Amino acid sequence: MSALRLDGKVAIITGAAGGIGEATARLFVGNGAYVVVADVQDELGDQVVASIGPERCSYKHCDVTDEKQVEETVAYTLEKYGTLDIVYSNAGILGSLTGILDLDMKSLEKTIDVNVCGGLAMIKHAGRAMVARNIRGSIICTVSAGATRAGLGPVGYTASKHALLGVVRSASFELGMYGIRVNAVSPFGVGTPMTCVIPGITRFRLDPEFIEEQMSSVSNLKNMHLKAKDIAETALFLASEESSCITGHNLVVDGGFPDSSSTFPVSVPRYTVELIRWSIRKVTISSILSTFVPSYIYSLFGQTMDE
Repeated sequence: MSALRLDGKVAIITGAAGGIGEATARLFVGNGAYVVVADVQDELGDQVVASIGPERCSYKHCDVTDEKQVEETVAYTLEKYGTLDIVYSNAGILGSLTGILDLDMKSLEKTIDVNVCGGLAMIKHAGRAMVARNIRGSIICTVSAGATRAGLGPVGYTASKHALLGVVRSASFELGMYGIRVNAVSPFGVGTPMTCVIPGITRFRLDPEFIEEQMSSVSNLKNMHLKAKDIAETALFLASEESSCITGHNLVVDGGFPDSSSTFPVSVPRYTVELIRWSIRKVTISSILSTFVPSYIYSLFGQTMDE
């Protein structure tokens, strides 16, 4: 038996130009799959394909809010690889960080459009292709630990993920008669470009390591740092034959985040203090020199200071 868990399988992964999607694309290809990297970030998507190897994956521009583009992505995959075994609908946005009293309804509509309608469109067109070709495929959606509780994200995001989980469960019931499995993976506390947003500040992003340490500090699993690769491993399980009898399931991967804890609304003063403390611990002699010493002097001595 092949050690490659997806040997010869063909997969579409949306939101694969970075974060969890990129990590999953790399893991799927490493396990023998052919992968279509689908995203709206064309330059980053091309870079992912180039780094993995164009002989095993390709890039397709796909805005999941445009159903026509979703349909075209499925058609592109079938034309290029001849089949479609796995779809990982991972594209999503955090949306507005404001509370419900200040929520802009247009912003909410955009969040729903990406997180719910985008996922539903992927399931619809992937499901059609699988049914037409009698493929007993696997469809996976990135939901969120916030899909079953409050206090983990802003109201719009939370509402969208609750809705998406409902879509997954309903679709699993409908598509089960064709042997198609539909499941959800619900992460929390992973340092990705989306979760590193600073409320009210668009120019800067938090270091993913800071996010990981903050989650680890309150987790029931001590010394655990949840990473994108951990979510990718979960998607690999749900995509493989190892989960052949699992459908309609919501697999939460939150590192043991306590039900009694919350992260939203965000306490900016508290996290500012934590960020300062974390930054101080990370300061090295070379980083101080690079800030305060002229570059031509630092270049002479800086390298030896950290060795």
